[in-house]
Amino acid sequence: MQDDKKNTRSFPPMRDWPYYWISRVNAQYALVLEQQLKPQGINLSRWRVLSSLYEYGSLGVSEIADFAILRLNTTTKVVQKMAAEGLVKTQVSASDARITQVSLTEEGRRQAVFARAVAQKILEASFSDVSKADRERLNKILDRVAMRLTAMSDSGPEPDDAG
Repeated sequence: MQDDKKNTRSFPPMRDWPYYWISRVNAQYALVLEQQLKPQGINLSRWRVLSSLYEYGSLGVSEIADFAILRLNTTTKVVQKMAAEGLVKTQVSASDARITQVSLTEEGRRQAVFARAVAQKILEASFSDVSKADRERLNKILDRVAMRLTAMSDSGPEPDDAG
């Protein structure tokens, strides 16, 4: 037991880990965004699908899952529900019958524009005292970290990188 206490003291406090702050910021952002979108019947999964389709146009379900950072089965369920509500239309891809292409309907586009406007206001308010240069720098740093983590998830961490 004494060895366990000694080992845990060698780790920095959680507040010194960037992932602590990334998780806190993401959780708070999701909470505020969901609170502001919920009255319009838009949850976070739906917001991510709407936003992906608004930005990229017609996408396959697996592409939406990738852009929206959702599991494929979750994305499929969200898309099916949105199709039943007339927010998206689906069709089999002309080039590959295994792919279901999804695009926004006019009502889906209206909801996407509304949701993106809400998200933009949250972004502006939460970064109001952060310079454009700092925001760009933060985005570049996070992009590099994300690429490194993607490479690690594809190949597994090297022994020295564990933890």
